Amino acid sequence: MGKKPGPPAGYDRFRVTGEATPDDTGCGLLHVDMDAFFAAVEMRSRPELAGKPVIIAGAGPRSVVSSASYPAREFGVRAAMPAAVARRLCPHAMFIPPSHGLYGEVSRGVMAIFRELTPLVEPLSLDEAFLDVGGALRRLNATPVELAELIRRRVAAEHGITCSVGVAAVKFVAKLASGMAKPDGVFVVPAARTLEFLHPLPIAALWGVGKRTEESLRRMGLATIADIAGAPPNRLRRAVGNAAAEHLHALANGYDERGVVVDTPDKSIGAEHTFDTDQRDRRVLELQLLRLSEQVAARLRARGLRGRTVSIKVRFADFKTITRARTLAAPTDVTRVVHTTAVSLLGGAVSGAEIRLLGVRVDGLAGDDEPEQLSFERDEPRWRDAEIAADVARSRFGSAAVRPASLLARKSDRPT
Repeated sequence: MGKKPGPPAGYDRFRVTGEATPDDTGCGLLHVDMDAFFAAVEMRSRPELAGKPVIIAGAGPRSVVSSASYPAREFGVRAAMPAAVARRLCPHAMFIPPSHGLYGEVSRGVMAIFRELTPLVEPLSLDEAFLDVGGALRRLNATPVELAELIRRRVAAEHGITCSVGVAAVKFVAKLASGMAKPDGVFVVPAARTLEFLHPLPIAALWGVGKRTEESLRRMGLATIADIAGAPPNRLRRAVGNAAAEHLHALANGYDERGVVVDTPDKSIGAEHTFDTDQRDRRVLELQLLRLSEQVAARLRARGLRGRTVSIKVRFADFKTITRARTLAAPTDVTRVVHTTAVSLLGGAVSGAEIRLLGVRVDGLAGDDEPEQLSFERDEPRWRDAEIAADVARSRFGSAAVRPASLLARKSDRPT
């Protein structure tokens, strides 16, 4: 998704207010986005922080901002910004470390509200989702705006946080509208006024326009979505290629044929870690790869998946980033296999250089019930049985109940 612009001048005509509701006929797609989700969840138990700048970030020197309240955003603080920068911009803010398990719990409750209204829910992350309510309108005897307001009331009453809703006839317009509705509002883009809504917006608002694509389009003198809508297709193809040109031209003219996709299969599962200080110690690096491999393999098993390709991501001290991958003979969800492969890839990719970040990812996913090639020499099933038993123990007694012995190192031996 491109950058979410704030409402341009005059766009209040699309906002739902007590005095006016734009025509929502034919607008069966909703995009619901929680407002400053992580910060809002943390602030529920700290009412004294209401209206004050709050930043969710880890304590490490290289931690990044996970979320910021709207008062903090007024100082320029944004998600994914280095926490050190956020402290300089807003030194008087309350910094709170993230509570990851709590956010997942609240997210599941919010998504359950959505699914009570319609089975057609496509979560994009913990705090946002598309809903297709076209089939639910008659059953619930409601309009799209009435369902949007019902969602906002229930999320606030049951979970103590607010959300913003975009209502439109197509997906990407609904997502743009929810961004303009923030915080705690509803924007409706009538089907017949889709182009009126889209065309004044900058090209960066289009889904799929990143920094490089924006630069290419601007070099051609294209600044607004209207410019793209009216540009000759051949001109767009020269700037961004055939596929991207067709995609952007369709969106700019209000066409988005994608429907809400329920339970989109995972394409890959990964984890990464940024060291507080750059590391070159081979033992430290391999221990971190083990931690990451353990996380990835546990997530694979929890979702009933195995993967065939293991890759690593390495970011050096100078921010140069490389990836290396290897395809296995058979799909796996076993920590030992993922870790052994990752260590081998690391050995072939670096040689004494200082490393800032390591990541492990498994791609080529398939269900763990799919047939696999048997081997008399393969010892993976025994390792898998042991790891499944460890999963059960951790689910009952906590994440630290069972760990690989090499991860029980002294604190001084752990990565910093």
